[in-house]
Amino acid sequence: MTEKIPLQPKDFALETNTVWSFPDRGRWATHDAKYRGNWSPYVPRNVILRYSKEGDTVLDQFVGGGTTAVEAKLTNRNFIGFDINPNAIEISETKCKFDFDTAATTKLAVGDARDLPLEDESVDLICTHPPYADIIHYSDGIDGDLSLLKMKDFLFEIGKAAEECIRVLKKDKFCAVLMGDTRQKGMVKPLAFETMRIFELAGFKTKEIVIKEQHNCKATGYWKTNSLKYNFLLLAHEYLFIFKK
Repeated sequence: MTEKIPLQPKDFALETNTVWSFPDRGRWATHDAKYRGNWSPYVPRNVILRYSKEGDTVLDQFVGGGTTAVEAKLTNRNFIGFDINPNAIEISETKCKFDFDTAATTKLAVGDARDLPLEDESVDLICTHPPYADIIHYSDGIDGDLSLLKMKDFLFEIGKAAEECIRVLKKDKFCAVLMGDTRQKGMVKPLAFETMRIFELAGFKTKEIVIKEQHNCKATGYWKTNSLKYNFLLLAHEYLFIFKK
């Protein structure tokens, strides 16, 4: 007998502190973990419900596998999603093709986070999960794909995306960004806090810093062995920054 997947999460409750952990990453509507590196739907659901209201417009300019788009639809928010990769837009469009009684709209298009085709102060919430520099490559060479850039170049380009965020977001509204760190030659590279500082330099104020625990990371066995062999700790958390304009 085929398992019936619910349209909404069961017994959902908003997170109330600054450490979030979702061992069960969330399986409702069309969500799955097939798109590498996509975030748990619990993250955008918490952000959307806490920092927007029904009928608001939510933007995700790194839409990836469409998790934020699905959550916006399920929570009756209008949604605008962009991605530099046409394949991501195709996947997101498929994810959003489920029956749900809502007046909210979903608009998806290929686009560059550094140059958004949107009016100034036209969105109510930004809820996005950019690539972590070149940790995961999301294309084989698409021009403008930030996931192909080393950390230094990535930070320069994410600065342009931050400036676009401050431009298109309405005053006193919020921008949520999930970002993780990386390690090179045994040393931690604080990509997350560098990104936070760039958003602050663009004009945002940091309202919250959430530590999100990571679960079910690929190749954990390999890295666990090497962490003991070469004496380093596995990076098992990400940061969710909540910025206010």
